[in-house]
Amino acid sequence: MADKEEFCKGYFELKPEEASFFDFIRIFYSSELDKRNFFDVSAGVERIGGFRRRWLIFISVILQRFLFWFKKPMASLGSIVELMQNYPSFNGGFLQLLLNIIQGKAVTPEKSSEKFRSMIGNLDVRVELDKKIKIGDSRYNAHLSIMAAKLSYENEALNKTVINHHWQMHFLGLHNFWNAYEEQYSTQATMFEDKIEDPNLVVVAFRGTSPFYADAWITDIDLSWYDLEGMGKIHAGFMKALGLQKNIGWPKEINDQENQQQNNKLFAYYKIRDDLKKILNKNEKAKFIVTGHSLGGALAILFAAILALHEEDWLLDKLEGVYTFGQPRVGDEQFGNFMMEKFKKCDVKYFRYVYCNDMVPRLPYDDKTLFFKHFGSCLYYNSLYNGKVLEEEPNKNYFSLLWVLPKVVNAAFELIRSFIFPWIKGTDYRQSWSEIIFRMVGLVIPGLSAHGPVDYVNLTRLGSILHLPQSTRQGCLKHD
Repeated sequence: MADKEEFCKGYFELKPEEASFFDFIRIFYSSELDKRNFFDVSAGVERIGGFRRRWLIFISVILQRFLFWFKKPMASLGSIVELMQNYPSFNGGFLQLLLNIIQGKAVTPEKSSEKFRSMIGNLDVRVELDKKIKIGDSRYNAHLSIMAAKLSYENEALNKTVINHHWQMHFLGLHNFWNAYEEQYSTQATMFEDKIEDPNLVVVAFRGTSPFYADAWITDIDLSWYDLEGMGKIHAGFMKALGLQKNIGWPKEINDQENQQQNNKLFAYYKIRDDLKKILNKNEKAKFIVTGHSLGGALAILFAAILALHEEDWLLDKLEGVYTFGQPRVGDEQFGNFMMEKFKKCDVKYFRYVYCNDMVPRLPYDDKTLFFKHFGSCLYYNSLYNGKVLEEEPNKNYFSLLWVLPKVVNAAFELIRSFIFPWIKGTDYRQSWSEIIFRMVGLVIPGLSAHGPVDYVNLTRLGSILHLPQSTRQGCLKHD
């Protein structure tokens, strides 16, 4: 369509909500998919051929359609589960809750309360930073990043309490950002300043995929892409979540910013970029890091990519590093080359952490059927938290019959470890019942429970320290 061709060289877009039952069947044989409403592809993009590629498109479309159908039931179920998880903490524990129920005095959890935790927060209830990891320790930024990424799933009151009072840092704000394509708030990010010993670090953490939030899962499994001039093919869903503008793509500035401010329909990339400029202009020594878990990791690396697209070299020079945990693939090989060249020029550090059999970093597929590829080094940790620097995580595409039994055995070990760890490492490593149940699910779907935040927090605390090349921080501006 002409509107997309205004900002990209080519595109491939799936619209499952417009697919009929017969369209699902046509995916396997039709040579004219581009004439169907659910399938939009630009002229010049090679036709869809081969059973494997058609099968992957079919899986993506049907899963997205399934999620569209069950969006409201999933949201309702998620709300009920979260409420049930929060009842004990609002009533002084399980025993007191039972007593309150008997007496008719049970306190109903309030979602806006600083005591209310999301489902992700209930998997890992830890909020304190590890006091053994000090500023200057090679683990400090990674540990702070994963704790911030985990915190980004929570409400504003909890963010403010943890950052200001537990971490003794300065909370800058938590925002829900507008998605122009979905016409709803789909992206959340928290910002704060590290003011314990070093007041010169700003942290931006993007929220990842919430378990019962269908739209986030739809974004994750969508295979749509846009081919941006000079950058390569990039996942369309991630760009839309970050603030891609309808019909015009990524203009350096947006004209109706004042109107958006009044209507509170702010776009993640533009709002965060402008806030960073204001904060960093006040302190020339200040740096910032960007982080995220799961979908949040994809948004973190994409945020840096759009800064590079806009040639925001001053901001890139202030970017200390990008830290992602369980991040899915974002673009093609050209995109990876573009980012590596820019990061090398600006001396930006990129740390992509992958825990063991986590399934999300292994999606979407990286093979001749699809183009999605990781770039940079993978900081891979096994279930004993022993780390290696690899080009790619083992079993890079997750679905392999050879890996099924080892993954199930490893999931069983992780479940057993849940009960042993507190005795070995201390009460700070006691896992919640929500996490233990999640581990049990991992026996059926190996790699799903490995995606939770618990193991990513643990590997920054307990993992072997990986010796990586140290930054010289000469910066973009000094290269120009």
